[in-house]
Amino acid sequence: MEERILVTRSSMPDFDEYTNEIKKIWETHWLTNHGTIYEELKAELKEYLKVPEMDLLVNGHLALEIAIAVMNLSGEVITTPFTFASTTHAIVRNGLTPVFCDVKENGTIDEDKIESLITDKTSAIIPVHVYGQICNVERIQEIADKHHLKVIYDAAHAFGVTYKDKGIASYGDASMLSFHATKVFNTIEGGAVCFHDKEYKKKILDLSNFGIESEESVRIVGTNAKMNEFQAAMGVCNLRHVDGEIEKRKRVVEQYREELKEIDGISYFEEQKDVKSNYAYFPIIVDQEKYGMDRNQLADVLAAHNIFARKYFYPIVSDYECYKDTYCSTDTPCAKRMGDSVLTLPMYADLGRENVERICRIIKEKQ
Repeated sequence: MEERILVTRSSMPDFDEYTNEIKKIWETHWLTNHGTIYEELKAELKEYLKVPEMDLLVNGHLALEIAIAVMNLSGEVITTPFTFASTTHAIVRNGLTPVFCDVKENGTIDEDKIESLITDKTSAIIPVHVYGQICNVERIQEIADKHHLKVIYDAAHAFGVTYKDKGIASYGDASMLSFHATKVFNTIEGGAVCFHDKEYKKKILDLSNFGIESEESVRIVGTNAKMNEFQAAMGVCNLRHVDGEIEKRKRVVEQYREELKEIDGISYFEEQKDVKSNYAYFPIIVDQEKYGMDRNQLADVLAAHNIFARKYFYPIVSDYECYKDTYCSTDTPCAKRMGDSVLTLPMYADLGRENVERICRIIKEKQ
């Protein structure tokens, strides 16, 4: 039996490093509610990510829900269907209506199509940085300023990415980051809201703690989205090693690009100008006519060799059962086409050269 290769593998510190970090918890018995390790991690992440303000939360989804909630939005929000379920669900769960804009060939929102979707009901744009590929943040901000709209980035894939030496999570009115176990940097589960307006700080705190203002005052309806100390401890440990992990990922990506560069019908994204990448994913686009088989067939061939790539994102959100009666995926043809043709190959820091060669050899041989 050939070695099993999954699409991702969580980065983790040495066992002794983590257990040494969590010893502090047994000393304080402070498990949650913004403990000392939480505060340590937040301070370190603000510096690393080059963001003015941030708060850490239990997961990326609730971070996005809360980022939307603090803006007091109404009506419609322009976003993209080429994303994970969380993006659209967070909009809907805030009582807002998603309006789907098509994407460009790198999976990010097509900024040239945003303005045609703006109506008197539009209150915000929620673009998505995809696979570490970043949106056209400058043009999107111009559009938002012109029409007096908020911009909240789903930056779940963009931890540590910089654009023109500026942290990508510092763009827009707010950015959400995910620290899920599958991400470049993880706190097991976890997430963050990065923002500029200091008035959001109190609102985020209240919303993430049931709306409790004091022991005797609950002013608003909130949720429970606090990051606990065990999550924060994992983050403190992983942050020490994240630059090394990204460098290892870079080597994997470079090998994939070299191995796959001359295969007819297989393409991939090149690095963007002025962008320092985090090498979060390695998606390929399968052109059935040129390659000789479609994306699904290639995924099956790889699975037969115990290699588990992922159709990510498939289906696109507008084809979900909960949305397909409201939206038509053919209205966003590029997103639809990408959803049907993209395959994310196994990608993690410790993926060895021999295994990358094995994956690429199967793609070349198609059997």
